[in-house]
This record gives sequence, structure tokens and C-alpha cells, in this order.
Amino acid sequence: MEGTGTWVMLVYRIPREPSRPRIAVWRQLERLGVARLGDGVVGLPADARTREQFDWIADEILAAGGACTVWLSQPASPAQEQQVAAGMRAARAAEYQAVVTEAEAAISAEPGERARVVRRLRAELRRIRRRDFFPPAERDTAQVMVDALAVNDDRSPA
Repeated sequence: MEGTGTWVMLVYRIPREPSRPRIAVWRQLERLGVARLGDGVVGLPADARTREQFDWIADEILAAGGACTVWLSQPASPAQEQQVAAGMRAARAAEYQAVVTEAEAAISAEPGERARVVRRLRAELRRIRRRDFFPPAERDTAQVMVDALAVNDDRSPA
């Protein structure tokens, strides 16, 4: 297993009804940027933060009447880990591309509107970075576009 990192995995089942806890868990997992490895199996590169997050989610699943276990594991080969990482990288690339698209669209907006867009996009970049374990090239492009939009707004007449 040399050459692969340690991953924290959450294996869970949660009742379909009531749907509110199931949806809440799904949203939390999406915010974390998990790799969906199978039905009810998700993973993230292991660190103190991801382990703690999975432990909290596991508590919520148990409180909702579900079943779950948290595992520390390693992929069987570097190729398997690279495949999972590529999927996670592609998901973040799409999110960064959406930021680029929004920044491009805001270039022709009024100064006040551009300032609001810059604040919102900077917050969005922070949210994406928290779940960006394998940064794609689009990350830098998105940052450059938001910074350019901010500079463009700073140069606008007041």
C-alpha cells in the first residue's frame, strides 16, 4: 500500500423517512466535498478536520435512527487513489469555472453591483477551498478573475 495516503471513510445507512435528517446529512457531505465511493460510502483524505467532521455526521446519522461506521483506510493502489482524486478535482474544477463565468458576467455591471459580486465570489472561493483537496488549474484562474474584477471595481469612478 506504499504510495497511497490515508483516507477517512464513512459507511452509512439512514432511513428514508423522515427525509429531513437524510437531506441534512447529504448537504453536509456535499459541503465537505466527499468522494462518493458507493451507495452509502463516502471518503476524504484523512486529517484531524475530516475525521472530526465524519464523527459529527456519524452522530447525526445515529440520532436519526441510522447505522454508520467511520474507517481509516488506504486505497489498494496509487492508481485507485488517483482515480478518486481525479473525480474530486473535476468536481472542484466545475465549481471554480462557475466562479469564473460569474466574474466575467459581472465585468460590465455597475460599480456597486460589481462590489457585491466580488464579496460574494470571494466568499464562494473560500467555501470551495475548504473542500478542495486536489486543486485543479481552474482554482488559480478563478482567483485571478475575482481579483481582476475587484481591481476593475476599485478603478471605477465613485
